[in-house]
Amino acid sequence: MRTGTVSVPSQSLNFQLRLGFHLHRPFNGCEKSLLGLEESVTVLVRRPGIQERLFRAVLVRSPSSDKILKIFVWLFQLMIIVDDAGAFLPALNHSPWDGVTIADFVMPFFLFMVGISLTLAYKRVPDKLEATKKAVLRALKLFCLGLVLQGGFFHGVRSLTFGVDITKIRLMGILQRIAIAYLLAAICEIWLKGDDDVDCGLDVIRRYRYQLVVALLLSTMYTVILNGVYVPDWEYQISGPGSTEKSFSVRCGVRGDTGPACNAVGMLDRTILGIDHLYRRPVYARTKQCSINYPQNGPLPPDAPSWCQAPFDPEGLLSSVMAIVTCLIGLQFGHIIIHFEKHKGRIINWLIPSFSMLALAFSMDFIGIRMNKPLYTISYALATSGAAGLLFAGIYTLVDVYGFRKLTIPMEWMGKHALMIYVLVACNILPIFIHGFYWREPKNNLLKFIGVGA
Repeated sequence: MRTGTVSVPSQSLNFQLRLGFHLHRPFNGCEKSLLGLEESVTVLVRRPGIQERLFRAVLVRSPSSDKILKIFVWLFQLMIIVDDAGAFLPALNHSPWDGVTIADFVMPFFLFMVGISLTLAYKRVPDKLEATKKAVLRALKLFCLGLVLQGGFFHGVRSLTFGVDITKIRLMGILQRIAIAYLLAAICEIWLKGDDDVDCGLDVIRRYRYQLVVALLLSTMYTVILNGVYVPDWEYQISGPGSTEKSFSVRCGVRGDTGPACNAVGMLDRTILGIDHLYRRPVYARTKQCSINYPQNGPLPPDAPSWCQAPFDPEGLLSSVMAIVTCLIGLQFGHIIIHFEKHKGRIINWLIPSFSMLALAFSMDFIGIRMNKPLYTISYALATSGAAGLLFAGIYTLVDVYGFRKLTIPMEWMGKHALMIYVLVACNILPIFIHGFYWREPKNNLLKFIGVGA
């Protein structure tokens, strides 16, 4: 039996954000159970703040899907916990290199959710050029905001310096990666949609085949560069005591290496962005080779390799290519919402690709294509996307099928304010504020007590 969208009378819903402003959006043609978002969305913002800019930059959501998406984005809060709590809870910290932990699933989950949201936002696009223009502006706002928040302008918990040296500003970051993935996925959703009828899951593949081709091309390009680009020897300098510069030389001369020192991901970032514009606290500083407190940060071992202190950006250029693929996978899960009305059809068409991606990911990892977040390898992208699909299907079943809504209210609230909380905590704004309160001596502060600050 052919299924599709269902027309219902127009309705207007108010969506309030309670942190210094109100956002009102009338929605027309909303459908029951995760369906619907007309092209005409008007926005009236009073007292705009940072949350409004972040929220509008990334998501334009359907009110009927808002509950599940808010619950799903609640998982984004795990990133905040693991970024700061990983210092005293190793199980919550990012993997030093190969392998994955709970922390390594959170960012792909958010990108996956952005893809789902885009299908609802661009279900109908009367003016493709205008929609593209707005998507570009949203991405630029988010990218610039990321430069300010993660480029080094705000001081850290252990340093009270303020401002940033433009010659050493970090160019990439979490928000910048979201902006890039959002923009490319939005363009695909606006321009690369077929008009084929949808009767089953295979018809969804046929209708959106050009988007899948883009994902395949990006994955192929990433694989060719990662395994085929020659990585020469390279050098870097770090500041030593008394403002002296210490130089280090790293010997490579290889292709296809996926270790911390000689991978093509880092080489391209050093070449294109410049080594001074990369993240200066690389995750591989917690590896056995670089820390006597492995898997935590610690002093260098006596025989530490020369690359241990080299800058490396976990949100670099080449690794962001696979982040785009994660967002495109989220698009396809959103298409199931659009084209299938019944719960059974949706859940089946979510579970099949989710289990398939997980099986393929573990098979790749078994043959040596390791799951690796800093490199954002294909096996890592597939594993996290498959897990995100299973989790989304589970939340959908719990909330939309069985109606367990009251238990999810706290998750909804956190998901509603996810990006604001992220800005406050992950960008050190809230930790710095808390750091200012201490008992008798500055060293006796709450952050030190929980193992975050000093």
